[in-house]
Amino acid sequence: MELGYWLGRGVEAFREWAGTYGEFAAHTATAVDEAACAAAFEELTARLRGSYPFFHPCYAGQMLKPPHPVAVAGYAAAMLVNSNNHALDGGPATSAMEEEVVEQLAGMAGFAAHLGHLTSSGTQANLEALFVARESRPGTGVAVSAEAHYTHARMCHLLGVPVFTVPVDDRGRMDTGELDRLLSTGVAGTVVVTTGTTALGAVDPLHRIVPLARRYGVRVHADAAYGGFFRLLADEKADGEGAPVAPETGDALRALARCDSVAIDPHKHGLQPYGCGAVLFGDPDVARFFRHDSPYTYFTSHRPHLGEISLECSRSGAAAAALWLTLKLLPLTPDGLGAVLAAGRRAAVRWAELISASPYLEPYQPPELDIVTYYPAAPGSPPPRLSHVGAASKEVLHRGMNAKEDPVFLSVARVTADAFTARRADAVADGDDTHVLRSVLMKPESEPYLERLHQRVEQLAKASWPAPRASGSATGE
Repeated sequence: MELGYWLGRGVEAFREWAGTYGEFAAHTATAVDEAACAAAFEELTARLRGSYPFFHPCYAGQMLKPPHPVAVAGYAAAMLVNSNNHALDGGPATSAMEEEVVEQLAGMAGFAAHLGHLTSSGTQANLEALFVARESRPGTGVAVSAEAHYTHARMCHLLGVPVFTVPVDDRGRMDTGELDRLLSTGVAGTVVVTTGTTALGAVDPLHRIVPLARRYGVRVHADAAYGGFFRLLADEKADGEGAPVAPETGDALRALARCDSVAIDPHKHGLQPYGCGAVLFGDPDVARFFRHDSPYTYFTSHRPHLGEISLECSRSGAAAAALWLTLKLLPLTPDGLGAVLAAGRRAAVRWAELISASPYLEPYQPPELDIVTYYPAAPGSPPPRLSHVGAASKEVLHRGMNAKEDPVFLSVARVTADAFTARRADAVADGDDTHVLRSVLMKPESEPYLERLHQRVEQLAKASWPAPRASGSATGE
């Protein structure tokens, strides 16, 4: 699609609508000089060139990519109206769109009934879920895995709720045996399960955790901020293209339907601009925890206003419009938005294969979603020494992003010595932790670009050591 055309069409549509209310004079206080505006805009665009190229497949670092042009056009068109989805008074049209997209997200999660809304971030979505958890299970704490996002500990501190950390297995997933021991003590009333950890993309065994939690009368909140949209691939069968997730991962994603609450971020795999998160509750009756009185809103309709089921007040109606328009064209189906995720998943699986065959790279662990973790291989195949692995990984990172020609942008993840040796028993643990390379292949463009990306990372890894480990490589170097 031609973004420039649709941005212009959005402006035109706004002017047509605004014209139906009659002419009025713009106030001189808001006037700006055209020449000054041109100069300031040139400075803005020049400064934006200092950003990293999130749009390009050579950027394979953090969970960052541009929104779909459809979302940009929808956001811009609604932004001109500048509605506030806190109340129907402030956003009648976009509030209806929000209700529609939230219903679609709840359907993807598998909720038969739901209460939910969009949020300004995944952090806010998790905060609201933990707030309801505190009100539902007063006097108890929250169990999170050692690989859970740091926001949970931060939000629990804000809420005055104790946090209990559960160890993970050798794939970075919550250890259900350790969770069982913790829940048996009665100290935790809620367990937070992560479907797609930030560092590794690991999916906690939600299908085993839900029945365990129910046995102890414990709530389950799924932090599906990153991995929730992979529910679209959970029912797909292997067809030679490698798109489906592993069977156990599929079982975990299908178990989202049995959770008490789910947080999911459309600004990640939903192709939306920041910020667009969402929180969903399986029991609509939790609305009672949000009840409040506002003496100057909620007068235009007897229907529940979105602000009456949210901790946030002002929220962008444009975010709802952008997601609504996107899902009109790329629906929440395997062939719709699922095809976008499938491309990244195929790229991750394929790259893991290339890394395993490379003399210059070693896999840290197989990708469960679309995040690939790996590290430079030591020359001559000696047992990896953690200090050397960390130094070589950082060297690859910095060489790649600072290259004057053909740069490549990666990221690193800090892992403990215990975590590394659980995956590589012969490793020399000469420190408490180390760093491995980490690449997020969430752009579908990563799939056709993969061979070039692998070749560049191999070159960088080879240069990070004095000599190659063996002759030849998967790319013929």
